Amino acid sequence: MTGPGRPEALPSRPWAVLLVVVCAQMLIWLDTSILNVAVTTLADPAEGLGATPAELEWVASAYTLVFAGGLFAGGALADRFGPRATLLAGLALFGAASAAGAFAGSPAWLVVARAFMGGGSALLMPATLSVIVQSTPEAKRTRAIAIWSSSSGLGVAVGPVVGGALLSNFWWGSVFLVNVPIVAVCLAGVAAVVPELKGPRRRPLDLPGLALSVLGLGGVVYGIIEAGDGQPWYGPHVLLPLVLGGALLCAFVAGQRRSPAPSLDLRLFRRPGFTAGSVVLLIAFMALAGHLFYAAFYLQGPRGLSPAEAGTVMIAAAVGIVLGSQASPALSRLLSARWTVAAGVLATAATYVAYAWLDGQTPIGFIVALLWIQGFGMGLVGTPVTAAMMSGVPPHLAGAGSAVNSVTRQVGGTLGVAMAGSILSGVYRERMADAELPGTAQGLSPAAEERARASAEAARSLAGSLRLPDLAATADRAFLDAMYAATLAVAALALVGCAVAVVGLRTRAPRPRNVPERGARDEPVEST
Repeated sequence: MTGPGRPEALPSRPWAVLLVVVCAQMLIWLDTSILNVAVTTLADPAEGLGATPAELEWVASAYTLVFAGGLFAGGALADRFGPRATLLAGLALFGAASAAGAFAGSPAWLVVARAFMGGGSALLMPATLSVIVQSTPEAKRTRAIAIWSSSSGLGVAVGPVVGGALLSNFWWGSVFLVNVPIVAVCLAGVAAVVPELKGPRRRPLDLPGLALSVLGLGGVVYGIIEAGDGQPWYGPHVLLPLVLGGALLCAFVAGQRRSPAPSLDLRLFRRPGFTAGSVVLLIAFMALAGHLFYAAFYLQGPRGLSPAEAGTVMIAAAVGIVLGSQASPALSRLLSARWTVAAGVLATAATYVAYAWLDGQTPIGFIVALLWIQGFGMGLVGTPVTAAMMSGVPPHLAGAGSAVNSVTRQVGGTLGVAMAGSILSGVYRERMADAELPGTAQGLSPAAEERARASAEAARSLAGSLRLPDLAATADRAFLDAMYAATLAVAALALVGCAVAVVGLRTRAPRPRNVPERGARDEPVEST
């Protein structure tokens, strides 16, 4: 496997390399799901940091903001210095930030540590896929990508279990400190088995482009996060960062077209499979993230499960992702990637529609089945789409292609939560505005009434403290109406993704063709 822009040779132990990078990739998802379990403890002033809701919001958002904003930079660094060096740097940064977060003395300190963890993840995610693309023989690459995709489901499934065990036996910082030994093992594995995988020419860094991509993506993601937290889309907290971030991204794209060494080679998007795959991933992750957002509230609200019980039920989706990812290569050979992806998205859309008939008495077994089907459908989507996107990407652009793949997942997930959160909040407030709240005669104050009309969780809390079951029932009915509106919107979005898959993904993967580096011979990418 030699030639312009290609590494000198494939590694002698590709499956050992795959094991190491999958462990590094799983670390990202493991940490995210562990944090979800620890939020309540972090808010406790005795056992945690006494973090306010706004501070807890930033503990999560700081990570997402830096992670999504830095992905293009991570891909460019992987192409410049090689994915092995980027993996080592990302692991070291992630491990050091995890240790700092474990011993944080204040919520502000933890927010900073989480931001640096996001930076480490931005280096890790594009590098792991770049290593797989460059180190795995082409005949086995789809299977390797399937295993890589499964790591997300495995990390999400294991995270709540590990987090619960740690919080039951140790202090809150253990949920971050547990990352350190995993990082140490991954660092040793990368150093031992992952080859350099650098082409004969080292691509120069496009520093202005990297800065524009980080600031632009950061601005867009910040605006989306603010919208998901209940800010109106037309308000300055949302509109200003969205407009500014969008303008910076437009400047980034314009600069990439003229740059002799772009961070993101836009010629990749001339391949219909790459472009369509990016759109399908964006829509699929947007729909799934939005759905899981309101599903978590449903399980702990109208369905009455504890956080631990809800987390256990949600494992069904993670198991489905793992199994769907493993089944997708065989189904792609049987049906083609196009129809496998379309079937997966259609299956998730059907389960989203089914949520419009759920209520507070729906059997848990039925909900588990729906979550499993959703996960299995997403497993059918992720592997073939990623394989189709990366099949024609030359090794010297593997980091850039991997970054696009990662950005679509992260931005899609953030958009999905913002969309579902906006619909959920808007419809709930509308229903509660017209409702006559029980408890007024028992002394429900105007301030308490306002909180109940704004949040179903606040209404249930007040109902419990004032012993007003009718107030909780009223809030549950309003929430279910809001969930029905959100789930139908998510289902419609998924159907759009299915249409894009059918129209945009080719039945057969295009024959890989090398894309020359800028400055060598600026040929157009073959349109397939």
